[in-house]
Amino acid sequence: MDELTRECRAVMKLGSRSFSGASRIFCSEMRDDVSMLYTWCRYCDDLIDDQDFGYTAIQESALTLESRLEFLQKETASAIQGSPIDHSAFLGFSQVVKKHNIPSRFPFELIEGFSMDVTGRRYHNIEELLDYCYHVAGVVGVMMSIVMGVRSPDVLLRAADLGIAFQLTNIARDIVDDSKRSRVYLPQDWLDEFKLPEERIGEPEQRVALQFLADRILATAEPYYASGRVGLKHLPFRAGWAVGAALEVYREIGVRIRARGAEAWDSRVSTGRIRKAYWFGRSGAAAVAGSVLGRGAPEPRRPNMWTKADLATFSFNNP
Repeated sequence: MDELTRECRAVMKLGSRSFSGASRIFCSEMRDDVSMLYTWCRYCDDLIDDQDFGYTAIQESALTLESRLEFLQKETASAIQGSPIDHSAFLGFSQVVKKHNIPSRFPFELIEGFSMDVTGRRYHNIEELLDYCYHVAGVVGVMMSIVMGVRSPDVLLRAADLGIAFQLTNIARDIVDDSKRSRVYLPQDWLDEFKLPEERIGEPEQRVALQFLADRILATAEPYYASGRVGLKHLPFRAGWAVGAALEVYREIGVRIRARGAEAWDSRVSTGRIRKAYWFGRSGAAAVAGSVLGRGAPEPRRPNMWTKADLATFSFNNP
């Protein structure tokens, strides 16, 4: 294993224990490629948020948010073009983009999502929020699925659905923490319905209202999780197993948020090792069943949900 691969695997382990654990199921080559793509995504996210591996950095960057965004756009373009690079995040990303022919629209859609945070975009309704979720997470699912060999627009759509579900779960879990950073993702029309000013979201007196709103966000995520689950059988066996495990582990975070009720934000909700092991085993059995029995079964139709307008008709021959 070379130094770049070792570094990218370490970044994924620090940045996401759940996904890092699931990635061990991949074959070695796919695991390396996934870790390189993850490292670029993680670096971009942390640079915009002044964080290290998803946690607040000890020392804030002197760069403005706008200059960080400009830096990401410039360096990502250079990486896609194959220009010489000495930063490991962009070097690994460049290799993965070239190897798997990842269309440039997808990395730049992710950066567009970061731009929404930089400009402090507010979301007036659930459709606008789902658009944000696509840009910061759904498109990551698309790129990951391309690394896993997917080329079908239908399966890419379901990969985006799974990313959207993950992000909705993140939003429900982090409502209070996000509000402390002046980031509000709950749709404005929902806040108006509950007569909840955004500046009061973090107040303890608002926890009952937050419970209802979090439940609504998690209910919105459910059909996206279901759609993502349908797409698993189209992945290589070990990839389907790994992604299936990550799906169930992450979905359980939402289950635990619901179970905690108004106390959901007293401490960070996560999934313990025993439950992760349970889902890894159960997802392996599901992957076997899908491989043996599911490929010839009729494909459930995707429900009438919000969709990135042109993703369903995307073609690698005409990106």
